[in-house]
Amino acid sequence: MSGESSAGEAGAPARLQLFMAFFKIGLVGFGGVAAWVRRVLVEERGWLSDRDFAELQGVASVLPGANTVNLAVMLGDRYRGPSGALAAACGLLAAPLACLALVLLAYQGVAQQPAVRGALAGAAAATAGLVIGTGWKLLRALAGERLALGVAAATFAAVGLAHWPLSLALSVVAPLSVGLFAVTRRRK
Repeated sequence: MSGESSAGEAGAPARLQLFMAFFKIGLVGFGGVAAWVRRVLVEERGWLSDRDFAELQGVASVLPGANTVNLAVMLGDRYRGPSGALAAACGLLAAPLACLALVLLAYQGVAQQPAVRGALAGAAAATAGLVIGTGWKLLRALAGERLALGVAAATFAAVGLAHWPLSLALSVVAPLSVGLFAVTRRRK
């Protein structure tokens, strides 16, 4: 990835900055942080370009575990090594865990009320909109990359339209895309 920083490089965010950035992402994005991750890391903090973010998000998405946790660990490690990875991951998880404990206590008493069910349905629709908006921004960052857009379309078709399990789609599309990228890069 371009623009990578080593752990000791001047200008790299401190551990506390990593913790606070991911704490903010975890707090404001409780229930769906994907839209906030890009906004905070690319737009607000300027730690990554759109292209670097798309690449890092791509790697985070194919690793086992939660995508944003993977991204936090990789970015923290990039800037501050293992302690940076720990700071970013703890920052990301601290607020949601505390909020979740409070919400569970409150939810037990109101779970069957129609207003609560309606509010949850509205939150699901808003979450879908955030995911679509973030996907659109990531696609725009790859505008000149026809092969990358083709791979994204194939993955969407396999999972979204053909309803393949994600593990099957990735096991088919990932090796094919690596091979296609290798062949096209050799030709240049």
